[in-house]
Amino acid sequence: MELLSGGDIVVRALKDAGVKHIWGYPGGAALHIYDALFRQSDVQHILVRHEQAAVHAADGHARSTGDVGAVLVTSGPGATNAITGIATAYMDSIPLVVISGQVPSAKIGEDAFQETDMVGISRPIVKHSFLVKDPADIAGVIAKAFFIAASGRPGPVVVDIPKDITDPNIKVAYEYPEKVKIRSYQPTTKGHTGQIKRAIKTLLGAKRPVIYSGGGVVLGGASSQLTELARLLNAPVTNTLMGLGAYPGSDRQFLGMLGMHGTFEANTAMHHADVILAVGARFDDRVTNTISKFCPSATIIHIDVDPTSIAKTVAADIPIVGACDVVLQEMIDQIEHSGKRPDEAAISEWWKQIDDWRERHGIYTQSRYEPSGGSIIKPQDVIKALYKATGGDAYVTSDVGQHQMFAAQYYLFDKPRRWINSGGLGTMGFGLPAAMGVQMAHPEAMVACVTGEGSIQMCIQELSTCTQYGLPVKIINLNNQALGMVRQWQDMQYSSRYSSSLYEDSLPDFIKLAEAYGHVGMKVTHFDELESKMAECFALKDRVVFMDIYVDRSEHVYPMHVAPNGSMRDMWLSKTERT
Repeated sequence: MELLSGGDIVVRALKDAGVKHIWGYPGGAALHIYDALFRQSDVQHILVRHEQAAVHAADGHARSTGDVGAVLVTSGPGATNAITGIATAYMDSIPLVVISGQVPSAKIGEDAFQETDMVGISRPIVKHSFLVKDPADIAGVIAKAFFIAASGRPGPVVVDIPKDITDPNIKVAYEYPEKVKIRSYQPTTKGHTGQIKRAIKTLLGAKRPVIYSGGGVVLGGASSQLTELARLLNAPVTNTLMGLGAYPGSDRQFLGMLGMHGTFEANTAMHHADVILAVGARFDDRVTNTISKFCPSATIIHIDVDPTSIAKTVAADIPIVGACDVVLQEMIDQIEHSGKRPDEAAISEWWKQIDDWRERHGIYTQSRYEPSGGSIIKPQDVIKALYKATGGDAYVTSDVGQHQMFAAQYYLFDKPRRWINSGGLGTMGFGLPAAMGVQMAHPEAMVACVTGEGSIQMCIQELSTCTQYGLPVKIINLNNQALGMVRQWQDMQYSSRYSSSLYEDSLPDFIKLAEAYGHVGMKVTHFDELESKMAECFALKDRVVFMDIYVDRSEHVYPMHVAPNGSMRDMWLSKTERT
């Protein structure tokens, strides 16, 4: 057997786990690993400017590819800087392995220089964590970490490695396990056949069905099965924020996103449904509004790989634990084998009702905002211009706020893994580093980061990383000179008292800032130049372009349900119109 130091074992194990890129930032406790990285060429390290960005970039890589993202940080502040990124991945079930350096084993617990208890700090926001105590354990631990991160309900795993464990003078035999088996961890993949039969019988008897799909469909690679089942049943489909792209956004059966900023037709159809097939979704608070008023007449079928997610907030009448792709495929096979189909007349009436809701209040059939014109640019029209310039075929990352919701509403994703955003944690600063991760994974793809002037400044130093590694992401900054979503809530609930939501005259010149990093800056202030500038931006295929687009400061995101004790159908459709 080959004898390797702990640092070399870390790198070799990463290679054997299939890692091609690892994002990170060096420091004392991790330097033995960094030296091992320097002495090989199989695993490329990308040097970010802040550890939070390293995790977001690995996260973007993971979301866009389905692979496990990899991160390397040092101890103390390096590890704690990574926490926000880890929490972001945990909330959205993104598979990551975060390797953190640690002070030498003998110093742990002595408040040594740059010591923090990374395992303890990260425990609530990881799927699992390891503290390595022997160089001989490194390869096995890393193999387990990648297995745990990717299997079942995915999530981040932390591997904390004291510096002495990677000492180049201590060498042990290297052996990467061909197969990982953990006796106490065996996720269920195949659904219960009896429960699936019950679900099919219920679906075929439904008169007002809705398929409600979430991020689990995307992460579980079940988009094709979801689409096939929806067409087999001729059922309407709505996606969560995390599930966009799981079903083609431009398809007639797609109702749009549901939830707080979901479409009128999606939320109203859910409220009046008699059967809901929930797939890879967790009934979170941004969807349900008041639990006691959620879909009062519906029989709920809930499919999820994580048994703890089923009936956690909303009771499931027919729970099915299993991988989305496996369960949906069995449902398709059983329906086709039975030769039975839903009640065609009832489904036709259901579609007539949905089409009426869509025609009267839909954001795609009726403009829910005043049109842009002259020097007024509506944020909705920026997203429409982005969609046109990219042919709907870009990878779109976003930060968090109004721009995120406008992008989710108006960019129609026809493919999974194209919409990359922080859903559960709502992390400002996510968009740019996530776009870097996507661009590194897909060098020839169009990658756009839709952001706001507040969010972009959270990790704006990563423009330097884009320069160093030639990552030509396109930054679409919807500049309304305020924390837009905060200001919207202040308009709606606090009589427009803008407490700490306005920047006054403190914003930088983003064009000069972009140029200082060696990139192209474009300022857009008039609607009539929006489309041409957007086309020009994406024509510069090998350059980072920062589009600073000044949008209407008074525009709100609608629909929106915020009524206390309200149901899904209780929405504001505009500043003056309410359901």
